[in-house]
Amino acid sequence: MPEAQPTQPPQERLFLVFVNTDEADDKSLEDELEGLVEAAGGEVAGSTRQRLSKPTKATYIGSGKVEELKVYASETASDTVVVDAELTGIQIRNLEEALGRRVVDRTSLILDIFAGRAKTREGRLQVELAQYTYRLPRLMSVYTKFERQRGGIGMRGPGETKLESDRRMVNARIAKLREEIEEVKRHRHLQRESRSNNPVPTVSLVGYTSAGKSTLMNSLTGTDLLADAMPFATLDPTTRRVQTTDGFTFFLTDTVGFIRHLPTQLVAAFRATLEEVAQADLLLHVIDVSHEDWEGQRDAVLETIETIDASGVPMVTVFNKVDALSDPSLARRLVAEWPDSVAVSALTGSGLDDLTAVVHRHLRNRFGHIEALIPYEKSALVESCHKFGRVLREEYRDDGILVVAEVVPEWRSKLEPYAVVE
Repeated sequence: MPEAQPTQPPQERLFLVFVNTDEADDKSLEDELEGLVEAAGGEVAGSTRQRLSKPTKATYIGSGKVEELKVYASETASDTVVVDAELTGIQIRNLEEALGRRVVDRTSLILDIFAGRAKTREGRLQVELAQYTYRLPRLMSVYTKFERQRGGIGMRGPGETKLESDRRMVNARIAKLREEIEEVKRHRHLQRESRSNNPVPTVSLVGYTSAGKSTLMNSLTGTDLLADAMPFATLDPTTRRVQTTDGFTFFLTDTVGFIRHLPTQLVAAFRATLEEVAQADLLLHVIDVSHEDWEGQRDAVLETIETIDASGVPMVTVFNKVDALSDPSLARRLVAEWPDSVAVSALTGSGLDDLTAVVHRHLRNRFGHIEALIPYEKSALVESCHKFGRVLREEYRDDGILVVAEVVPEWRSKLEPYAVVE
């Protein structure tokens, strides 16, 4: 008798509730939330929409819509209802009681995706901190209204005691996580100090989730990182050394993709990681120019960059996915209109030479020209010129090695004792 093959557990069916006010945003918001559901491993069972000028305190959506939603969710055999907004604990509890099924909000959905994608210890710590920070003010909602009453026969104490006990445990875990993340932050600081002793310019890729950052990273570095169109395919930052055909070197870091209304808990928890963005010499803002709402996505990224205090870092705008444009002239017009921009296809490699040239132009502001005759016993300095700068000429002479190079200030000062004075 053949062995029974293991079966995959059925996907959780989610019914989506959209609450945006602007009809022009409908399509992009629908696509985005459906993509988040797919990334979380769920299946979209159906959707509905209510345009709200002001959310209701009890259930966020109106009472009439709640009754409609109960019917829709039942007819589609949905396991869970997802509201495309951030709900309070009371709103979640009231909706769950009215609908008879689990309710999650946009923030909870994104946190769930991050929890599934975090691979490194640092990533897992940051996601867990974000989850606990999100849940703490919502603890009250897990208790029934009777358990929260202070008085009443048979109801004195236990509910309140349990609530306070849970709060203490959550607060203790949050404190522990913050302590561990602070240790990670100190470790990162030491890494940065180590890099400053052997300085190579740093460039960070930023952009909306699924804009093509990882594909661009692979194309520029020759690596094979996961490059998935699914939201938040890359969570833990990755850094690789890039050396251009003319001998120019820099570090390139791929960071987590941003999204509209990125949960504040995530921004706070990932601050240690996102500091890498603020410490970069240059940002490459990757935009999926083929997306119908690329301008909205651009604005969401710029808002997040400002939130993490990185708005002062020089930035190059990279209009990506030009191969997917129905009108290729759009890319040319945008580059003509936008200063410090370039149009590329990370998938086909089109425009990458232009991109590296723009990066080189920006970063060489950190470099200075020097001509030095280095004694043979100090030949390690020549190797450093290759490693941390760009050697334009190298000539072996009887009295030493003549090097003409562009190097960062930290290394130029070490070469100056051997500078050739004309």
